[in-house]
Amino acid sequence: MSKPSLAARLAAHLAGLLLAVCCGTALATDRATPREARVLFDQAVKHLQANGPEKSWAAFSDRKGPFVKKDLYVYVIDRKGTYVANGAAPEALVGLNVLDSVDAAGTPLFRHMIAVTDKQTEARIRYVWLNRKTNHVEPKNAWLHRQGDYILGVGYYSPHATALDAQKLLGEAVAFAIKNGMGGASKAFNDTKGSFVRDDLYVFAVNLDSGKFEAHGVNPAWTGTDALNLHDVEGHALIQEMIDQAKSKGTGVVDYVWRNPVTNAVERKRTFIQRVDNSLLGVGYYLD
Repeated sequence: MSKPSLAARLAAHLAGLLLAVCCGTALATDRATPREARVLFDQAVKHLQANGPEKSWAAFSDRKGPFVKKDLYVYVIDRKGTYVANGAAPEALVGLNVLDSVDAAGTPLFRHMIAVTDKQTEARIRYVWLNRKTNHVEPKNAWLHRQGDYILGVGYYSPHATALDAQKLLGEAVAFAIKNGMGGASKAFNDTKGSFVRDDLYVFAVNLDSGKFEAHGVNPAWTGTDALNLHDVEGHALIQEMIDQAKSKGTGVVDYVWRNPVTNAVERKRTFIQRVDNSLLGVGYYLD
């Protein structure tokens, strides 16, 4: 049988690349949430504690096993910076020393992992890494656990909700408040594990007369505290502007700079607000 021509081989290669791109696009929608990452992390730590290193390394490196879910996987390095387990690419990475490797931002990632877990058994870090599902470099967060000379990690790619996501959640919150009154709604909005906190989205409420928070999905302890004097890092009186829009128009949009509770970075934010009786409800999304 004759060998395929160069043109045929190139066509096949291009077809393969196109298939990979299409698959990557489809898989990008199968993105894990921070909560799913935390669940996998807790499961991996318990498995390591119950089964010991050798059995655990094999389980974590099994790409078809229970420790690889969506775009999540477990990895383990020793204190010299050598991979002993990796669910993403075990054939290429297990046994590889990455101590002096850096992330896409130039941070000495693995030295940082070792240093941050030196005096505490659990830590959380943020870095920039290649998402093998999308083939894009993206911000990533990871939980780390040190056990003996080993550091176990599970990371997730930072979710960024869209304007449509924020508007949808605000609509749900408004409908819930109208149906249940602000007393019942505030309790639901303050539930940090409830349905009104989704990745980097959350609902907050401010009383239009007192200017005090009635609910805050990320910081429920703020309930009852003064919101009027709240400013962003650039000195913008964001709540006052929201109240002015709610009183004059009933709805509004306010841009400011705020800390993202998922990435823990200060980012540009846009919040949609709507008045319900004598309260202002708001949901914002991050623009960066």
